[in-house]
Amino acid sequence: MEWLNYHHLLYFWVVAKEGSIAKACAKLHLAQPTISGQIRLLEDTLGEKLFAKAGRGLRLTEVGLVVFQYAEEIFGLGRELQDVLKGRPRGRPRRLLVGISDMVPKLVAYRVLQPVLTLAEPVQLICEEGSPQYLLAELTEHRLDVVLADVPIMPMARGRAFNHLLGSCGVTLFGAASIAARYRARFPLALDGAPFLMPIEGSSLRQSLDQWFESVGVRPRVAGEFKDSALMKTFGSAGVGLFVAPTAIEAEVKAHYGVHVVARIGSVRESFYAISVERRLKHPAVVALCEAARGDLFPAG
Repeated sequence: MEWLNYHHLLYFWVVAKEGSIAKACAKLHLAQPTISGQIRLLEDTLGEKLFAKAGRGLRLTEVGLVVFQYAEEIFGLGRELQDVLKGRPRGRPRRLLVGISDMVPKLVAYRVLQPVLTLAEPVQLICEEGSPQYLLAELTEHRLDVVLADVPIMPMARGRAFNHLLGSCGVTLFGAASIAARYRARFPLALDGAPFLMPIEGSSLRQSLDQWFESVGVRPRVAGEFKDSALMKTFGSAGVGLFVAPTAIEAEVKAHYGVHVVARIGSVRESFYAISVERRLKHPAVVALCEAARGDLFPAG
């Protein structure tokens, strides 16, 4: 394994910040040949030139700029470590890396994560959206702290990650003002032939809706299928068709998209999970979002 000499990196970093070797010598109380020699050793290790002549001074090369950016991060963390050990407040907040399944409604994701933003200790949220398979791979490689999903992980994946149920709720049927009243009367029979905006085939919600339609004996006309639930709601707000969303975010959907409630369908359930590599949650922000979801967002879940 090749090891990076951090003394060499430190001398390079100070020269880059000060703008010249002479100024770096004054700051570090070292002779110019010492610093010049250390930087040459770093360049030999990396196999790249880090500085180029610029008149009487020096400028960073393209590679030098990249190395400087990493050095800033490295020595910034070092200063932060010293502050923590001395009891001083940290300069950067704790990070929470969250993967959000592309099938989780964005308003649900926001409501689940919202309590993290009000913790006593500041938390920096870093969110990534993707397929459950991709996010689970990132989670097991410890590139994410938690994944929010609308389905639990499959048994074959257990042992590497664990499901933590946040809660479940029924769904609410929405429509634009131009069509909502028409289908509110004689519900659910009025849905036969009604334009409907549906989640994509194979999704958990789509399967539940198809089963419910069959159970009540109606066959709506599928006006569109969507993977992105926010895009589906946008089409719905324009009157293209009816759509459903979790009842837990009913008020937000009405306010955000200007749509009206047609009916509530309690027998069609949506569940949401926090998936982690820990059987017992330890990250304080993950613990907080789970507790808030179970207590406030899905109190009956």
